[in-house]
Amino acid sequence: MVLEQQKYIEKNPSDGRYRLGLKLFELGRKAVSRFDLREKSRPFLERLVFETGETVHLCILDGAEVVYMDKVEPERSVRMASRIGSRTPAYCTSVGKAIMAYLSAPQVENILRVHGLKPRTQHTIHSVIEMKNELKKVREQGFAVDNEENEEGVRCVGCVVRGATGEPVAAISVSGPAFRVAANKLADLARPVKTAAIELSMELGFHKELDNNHNIKSQMVPWTSAQA
Repeated sequence: MVLEQQKYIEKNPSDGRYRLGLKLFELGRKAVSRFDLREKSRPFLERLVFETGETVHLCILDGAEVVYMDKVEPERSVRMASRIGSRTPAYCTSVGKAIMAYLSAPQVENILRVHGLKPRTQHTIHSVIEMKNELKKVREQGFAVDNEENEEGVRCVGCVVRGATGEPVAAISVSGPAFRVAANKLADLARPVKTAAIELSMELGFHKELDNNHNIKSQMVPWTSAQA
């Protein structure tokens, strides 16, 4: 009865037998679209590894967490110990913040409420006001940074990937050990990531005008002090 109420199955009125419902069809279409995203993003991920020499990830947002959909590693002995399919709270990752920056204020509130900005390292942002200021900065500069906020000794730069209607569908990041990825070099590292994210967004059908900083112009209402 629960499955029927949620439209996962439906009852045939003629013989009383059950069959698969439209809800499963909808879920299947979403799953296929994600695999399509992974396939289309692969050339961009491989190019980023070549350009940066560091580990590259493709992630999506699921609830309040980011899910690692794909990963391409460089041929180096010291690499990131991430795993495809693993999950991490969005608020402490560059990919999570890159996506959150383009969500509505209520959506961000819900995400922050789930984990409560629990510190994962001494660098984790744990103030709601500070986090919202951080998301505003992400929108202004076109990339997000994880400065050892999720794991000590690891820095990342992430950029949002937009779908055909402008919604944030994923994010691409470059991650590396702090001894190779210096904090004062993150803006330089962000340039090829931003380029790859914009080109992948265009590949997915998102054609929008770029601003003077080569960021995709956002149609979303800017963060205000009232929202903080």
